[in-house]
Amino acid sequence: MEAGGLPLELWRMILAYLHLPDLGRCSLVCRAWYELILSLDSTRWRQLCLGCTECRHPNWPNQPDVEPESWREAFKQHYLASKTWTKNALDLESSVCFSLFRRRRERRTLSVGPGHEFDSLGSALAMASLYDRIVLFPGVYEEQGEIILKVPVEIVGQGKLGEVALLASIDQHCSTTRLCNLVFMPAWFSPIMYKTTSGHAQFDNCNFENGHIQVHGPGTCQVKFCTFKNTHIFLHNVPLCVLENCEFVGSENNSVTVEGHPSADKNWAYKYLLGLIKSSPTFLPTEDSDFLMSLDLESRDQAWSPKTCDIVIEGSQSPTSPASSSPKPGSKAGSQEAEVGSDGERVAQTPDSSDGGLSPSGEDEDEDQLMYRLSYQVQGPRPVLGGSFLGPPLPGASIQLPSCLVLNSLQQELQKDKEAMALANSVQGCLIRKCLFRDGKGGVFVCSHGRAKMEGNIFRNLTYAVRCIHNSKIIMLRNDIYRCRASGIFLRLEGGGLIAGNNIYHNAEAGVDIRKKSNPLILCNQIHHGLRSGIVVLGNGKGIIRNNQIFSNKEAGIYILYHGNPVVSGNHIFKGRAAGIAVNENGKGLITENVIRENQWGGVDIRRGGIPVLRSNLICFGYSDGVVVGDEGKGLIEGNTIYANKGCGVWMMSSSLPHVTSNHISYNGLYGVAVFSQKDGSSELPRGHRAQENFSEDGDAILWETELEKEDDPLRRPITIALVESNSINHNGASGLYVQSSEALHVITNVIHANGDRGITVAQSSQPTRVANNSISCNRQSGVKVEAQCKVELRGNGIYDNRGHGIITKGDSTIVIENDIIGNRGSGLQLLPRSDTKVIKNRIHSFRAYGIAVRGRAKALVQENIIFQGKTNKTIFQQISNNRECVMQNNKFLVFKKKSDTWRLVNPPARPHLETSLRRPSAAHNGQKVTAMATRITARVEGGYHSNRSVFCTIL
Repeated sequence: MEAGGLPLELWRMILAYLHLPDLGRCSLVCRAWYELILSLDSTRWRQLCLGCTECRHPNWPNQPDVEPESWREAFKQHYLASKTWTKNALDLESSVCFSLFRRRRERRTLSVGPGHEFDSLGSALAMASLYDRIVLFPGVYEEQGEIILKVPVEIVGQGKLGEVALLASIDQHCSTTRLCNLVFMPAWFSPIMYKTTSGHAQFDNCNFENGHIQVHGPGTCQVKFCTFKNTHIFLHNVPLCVLENCEFVGSENNSVTVEGHPSADKNWAYKYLLGLIKSSPTFLPTEDSDFLMSLDLESRDQAWSPKTCDIVIEGSQSPTSPASSSPKPGSKAGSQEAEVGSDGERVAQTPDSSDGGLSPSGEDEDEDQLMYRLSYQVQGPRPVLGGSFLGPPLPGASIQLPSCLVLNSLQQELQKDKEAMALANSVQGCLIRKCLFRDGKGGVFVCSHGRAKMEGNIFRNLTYAVRCIHNSKIIMLRNDIYRCRASGIFLRLEGGGLIAGNNIYHNAEAGVDIRKKSNPLILCNQIHHGLRSGIVVLGNGKGIIRNNQIFSNKEAGIYILYHGNPVVSGNHIFKGRAAGIAVNENGKGLITENVIRENQWGGVDIRRGGIPVLRSNLICFGYSDGVVVGDEGKGLIEGNTIYANKGCGVWMMSSSLPHVTSNHISYNGLYGVAVFSQKDGSSELPRGHRAQENFSEDGDAILWETELEKEDDPLRRPITIALVESNSINHNGASGLYVQSSEALHVITNVIHANGDRGITVAQSSQPTRVANNSISCNRQSGVKVEAQCKVELRGNGIYDNRGHGIITKGDSTIVIENDIIGNRGSGLQLLPRSDTKVIKNRIHSFRAYGIAVRGRAKALVQENIIFQGKTNKTIFQQISNNRECVMQNNKFLVFKKKSDTWRLVNPPARPHLETSLRRPSAAHNGQKVTAMATRITARVEGGYHSNRSVFCTIL
């Protein structure tokens, strides 16, 4: 600066002594002076803001230790807000009838108190004129009758807050009033401290204790920097009220009640309040600011980073490693059997080469003896999430999520959803922002078509934070809700609105409770560390639950029951102490594109009539099963990636009727898919398969059955038999599919590949189990094993290159028809004593053992099969010579002779024939189905239809 050559620091020191009007005049001198005045933000402007008796710290009461971005801007906002009540005077002066009287009357100041002009507030009001200022000096003023405000006045307490107490019941009949720096308490004759029905009331820096405030539409109010102790604010049909920077403490009921639809009639203050709201800083996020929850990092998921979108694999070993792989009941899957076990099952003791290529052959085999080579490639359905989940989980490695599963910021979500953006920007009814609700019963109660918007508030140590009922709508942005003794946010009776960007945690009941046809949009919240569930939807509740982080809750992250039917999409649900999502008691829901990981129970738990649509989710790294379908569970489980869970990929009760289709189920610690009997196995369920406890208010489940919706949902086709269809089940620790069931099951067009035990184990099946058109390959033991007293039909399957037998059966009713059983290290088909098997029209080959081996007194019909030799020193068929119950008819036996000629097996081509067996409901996922196998067989053939000719077979 040029003035006097003084340095800037000295100018700042001089200007720091100026009062507000003088600062304004100096800023008008020139631009240099203007910028100099602005530079006093942390000194003079801070002093003016904190020294004002009409306001408090700009971030009081939630963050009084955090300085605002600009003290000058904070002071400006408060100054403009404090003048709202006088805007009516400007309107009156600009009207036609006042245009003749240009002279402006000066406002008077009336003093009330001992030794002053008036002794009581009532006497001062009797002498007051329009917009006069009444100053109450320190003392206690008790009015014996109701005070009626007939003219606009300003009532201000002198001195510090708390030195002036007013015991009165005030009824405002005038157009506007302002009250500042006062302590209000109710009069002896009425609990109502203040009431207005049409005018505008403004409260600044006041305390209210043990009473009520009532505002009826079209009346409005503006409340800032006030404390309410056990005080209830009742807003009825108000078009607009603003509660800002207030503290609500110790309420015995609701702190704020908003009732009724906003009045269509609006008073003069409505437009000024709306303009003031729009000019103040917004709580909506910018592209550069993402909402992070305000708690210690140690209490968060250390592996979670929404910016990098990686999942870090913790622990020292994969869930499918031998140390953690668990067997079927009564055996050890991790320990390999002898070359020929007690039941005749053969297991190869060679390193794993299960991912295709050349069939496993011992490098020490003599080429003259081993003239058969099998070369093929197995390709299952493409995983919906790309290549990140094709390989085994490596400890300490991070897995990059595909873009469809990355969490968006709130700003990104609002930009995509224009309706949600319009809702977030709207203001109607009551606006509550930057307030603190604590240590009481209720926070905000919105009812009977009421409208309320809450921004940047803290709700703590309440019975509940917000209740929204009877067709009311709420907008909640950036609030903190924690330590509630019941649910944090409660919606019922068709309540709705937008709940976005909130941090909801440590509540005794659900973070958000949705009931009775309520239908909110729940977006980009963090709901965590609840003592029960994160979100509960029941009693025909609906809602859209999108892009939230739900983690570390004691019960299910999302719990759907009693005909609840939400849309759950794009959420990250992790580290819960129960299931990620539980659907019970006839719950529904469309659950799509969520990341559900590291939960203690099942990633998704469906029981007792639950019938959700579970589609395109990533369910991974759970400490139990990926998906649990318990007693009477139903639903469509389609297109999910179920990966690296320590239990089973999918665990089903035989009494349930799910449709499990087009899923990628891999690297789980136990079975890929397990079906257990309700009647015979329910008492000995694997660890972690207990049902979640019932959820119903006051323990009365019948309460919600009275409002059931009888609507047909096209997404849910009724099915009468559990169906496992078109899945890729690979690299799981035990069998790919384990069946111990007393009810019918269909297993169709799956790829079951490279699992740690058998491909399919049928341990119990009193009703028919149909296994059709599956590719079963490269499993560590047999391709299929059927235990005693089981009823199984195997039709149209391709069973290739398994390390044990192709099929081994003890079943009393096993049908093996039109399968390709090729290249397995044990026998192609082994029939054990007391089994009853029909083997018809199969192509059977063993890599180094018998084509068919009949052990003991097995009953069998072997008819019209093509069976060829694997090694020159092995016979094709083995059976006990005196077994008359084994009937052989019209089979072809092909043996080694020479290599010169070729024979192409093209009629039919290699099984499975998936292109003709895909079901229509899964047609949308045709791109994920199994492609055909290419198999090459080179052999010397002797006998059969091609005697004295060499045969070269190519199965296309």
